Amino acid sequence: MTTWNTIQEDNVTGSYGLAADETMARRVGLGTSAATLRLYTYGPCALVGRFQTVENEIHVEACQKNNIPINRRPTGGGAIVMGDGPLGVALTLPGTGQDTYNRAREMMARFSQGVVRGLASLGVEASFRGKNDIEVGGRKIAGLGIYRDGSSGLLFHCSLLVHLDMEMMLTYLNTPFEKISDKAIAAMESRLTTVVRETGRPVTLEEARQALAQGYAQTFGVSLNPATFTPSELSDIHVLETNKYNTRDWVYQQADVPDAMGSAKLKTAQGLLDVRVTLAGQTIKAAYVGGDFFAAESAVADLEGHLKWHSTQPEAIKATLEKVFAKRRDELAGLPLEPLADTLALAIRQAAEMDAQDAALYNAYTAAQAG
Repeated sequence: MTTWNTIQEDNVTGSYGLAADETMARRVGLGTSAATLRLYTYGPCALVGRFQTVENEIHVEACQKNNIPINRRPTGGGAIVMGDGPLGVALTLPGTGQDTYNRAREMMARFSQGVVRGLASLGVEASFRGKNDIEVGGRKIAGLGIYRDGSSGLLFHCSLLVHLDMEMMLTYLNTPFEKISDKAIAAMESRLTTVVRETGRPVTLEEARQALAQGYAQTFGVSLNPATFTPSELSDIHVLETNKYNTRDWVYQQADVPDAMGSAKLKTAQGLLDVRVTLAGQTIKAAYVGGDFFAAESAVADLEGHLKWHSTQPEAIKATLEKVFAKRRDELAGLPLEPLADTLALAIRQAAEMDAQDAALYNAYTAAQAG
């Protein structure tokens, strides 16, 4: 039977935790370390995905004011605030020539099954869904990412929300909400869930950790060997932490395409529509559909999920809306399709206009500086 090492740590720094994950992916790919399942927690920190821009995702001033370190993962996905609520999962395995990024979603679906099985043992029925999420009843309970090292070693990342301080998350992450309020917290709680919320009891991080360890052992048919990092591994981790994860060049690198945000409101017979979008070029990075209409929360979250990383073309948006409305017609009966499509178009137009204005101001500024 194949054996994986398992390493458990708590309250690690962002720079150390990320350096450890990347180091193990490289070493496993080279064959100098064993396949490893790492189940750990961070001290409070804000982490962005590999291709995100810090200023777009994080309230930098709030983090600096409260000594919340910011760092960047080697894996893709969205920003998250880590601490004593989310449980970090890092699985490092040797890859093959077939494990390329054009199969990223397939790999995440495969590696997420250990989490899904572990959650099932706690009484939580979850499933892999969308681009990189594990969900329960349409609500996100874990975010996923994948990284392939040049050595062909693979790193699978997961942040499982065992419990979550929603107000803390809204304090440090950029969200569609202008300020922290009961309404904003309720809106986020309708889109996210936690192990504690789903089980209705105070599940501890240690209980969740053991459940996931057994979930991976059973899913992949492996035995688990409790371990710690070797002196050689720790030395490599320290070098990478110093030379990469503790540098501004890594953490604050800029994405090629800046984000643009737009919003629009429309009063309809079914109620007010309040739509907000974040664009990355000609792609909808995220969409928020709010208002005072009546609809099932999980169906609205499903709708928003379908719009994530979606083209801004009106015809494509309309086709997607029709698809979701057909699937969840009864749950979305109080949400008007045509006005929603129109409001989305208005929000997208505003975001594009604001983006163009920012670009014009920047060009004028750089021209003046050059003169």
